[in-house]
Amino acid sequence: MRTVPSIIHLDMDAFFAAVEQASKPSLRGKPVVVGGLGGRGVVSTASYEARRFGVHSAMPMAQARRLCPNAAFLTGRFEAYRRNSEIVMALLRERSPLVEPLSLDEAFVDLEAGPYGPALRDAGPGEGAQLVLAVAEDLRADIVEHTGLTASVGAAGSKLMAKIASEQAKPDGLVLVGVGTERDVLSPMPVRALPGIGPATEQALRRAGLTTVADLAAAGPEELVQLLGRAHGAGVHAMALGLDDRPVVPDRDAKSVSVEDTFEVDLADRDRILREIDHLAARCVRRLHATGRSGRTVVLKVRRFDFSTLTRSETLRGPTDDEEVIASTARRLALQVDVTGGVRLLGVGVSQLADFTQEDLFAQLERAERAEREEREESEPEPVAAEAVEEPPAARRWWPGQDVTHAELGPGWVQGSGVGRVTVRFETPDSPPGRVRTFAIDDPELEPSGPLALRPGVE
Repeated sequence: MRTVPSIIHLDMDAFFAAVEQASKPSLRGKPVVVGGLGGRGVVSTASYEARRFGVHSAMPMAQARRLCPNAAFLTGRFEAYRRNSEIVMALLRERSPLVEPLSLDEAFVDLEAGPYGPALRDAGPGEGAQLVLAVAEDLRADIVEHTGLTASVGAAGSKLMAKIASEQAKPDGLVLVGVGTERDVLSPMPVRALPGIGPATEQALRRAGLTTVADLAAAGPEELVQLLGRAHGAGVHAMALGLDDRPVVPDRDAKSVSVEDTFEVDLADRDRILREIDHLAARCVRRLHATGRSGRTVVLKVRRFDFSTLTRSETLRGPTDDEEVIASTARRLALQVDVTGGVRLLGVGVSQLADFTQEDLFAQLERAERAEREEREESEPEPVAAEAVEEPPAARRWWPGQDVTHAELGPGWVQGSGVGRVTVRFETPDSPPGRVRTFAIDDPELEPSGPLALRPGVE
């Protein structure tokens, strides 16, 4: 057992929305909702200003628009979130080599494994707690300095209590749970405060008259096992007593990389489905490249019109990060699925990840086969057409929140687009709120661009 609350849990405050507000001065202090903007999209993150209207993550975007119609509704910018997450994780690793990321915006840190370890191990409980508080406050100040973003931190003697403490600290706060006070902190809390207790489990416990963590502790393991099953019941009882000896495990590897899209109108045309799979494969490969990984198993996910969900997978002879290989494999998998009636969601993923890519014979084969097809098509006589009709180029699509650069006006972001026009606000993270201009969607001087650093000189 630890005598000092030397495990901390850091959780960035409304991370995606906070990055958007830090990037866009005109949105600071205003409600911002990030997520899928289609009719079936869901909220990824809502700023605290939007949460006051009842908007929360995983809510249907249509409901969020009804609750907070004046919010800025933006698509996610994964590259911006990843860059700022890397800055935060690097600051955590300065405090300890034992950093366990749970997501882009959340991690556990074991301070006893870092440079403060000897002082923490030699300190008494009171002196050690004060040192942890000082380290945590210094960490939060560094995050603000490097990103302009705020974080909430919980400190305790276990991962369970550190996580609960960080929830109590939100937003932009710090809460420490002293070793030996776990039962006092947990007892008055509702059962939903414990990780792993969702609405269904809460209802089962409520029917048995168990509404607080103190009730769970008093019920005993036998009753909870009878209510919830052996593994879950025993685990819930241990948490209710504040018992948790899980170590902080550094750099937990992701088991897969995947992307998916839900469509406003069900897709029934197989050619259109295959084109969407190509787009998803390209996005999946960009994520693979961003993490420096490759994968051996390609997975296709299909949710049909009746909400039934099918997955198909194919394992290659070696890991790959080649877009052609992943796209062609996913297309083959799609041909195994009955899409009669329409498809509402498609996903492409790669699992069995590796840190390397073998000489990609699969990619070479795919390219050779494509070249052979193209050569064969070129050698075939062209059919005689009544009149050659030149197809117009596809119109560029602009997404709310997207980073852009204008040849004359510089960097900005898309506020909205439609009827052949795109509206852009020109501002940067360190500028005042910028002016708005409208352009044709195919204006040659307007181009997509990458995210800017939230702090000048910090990449």
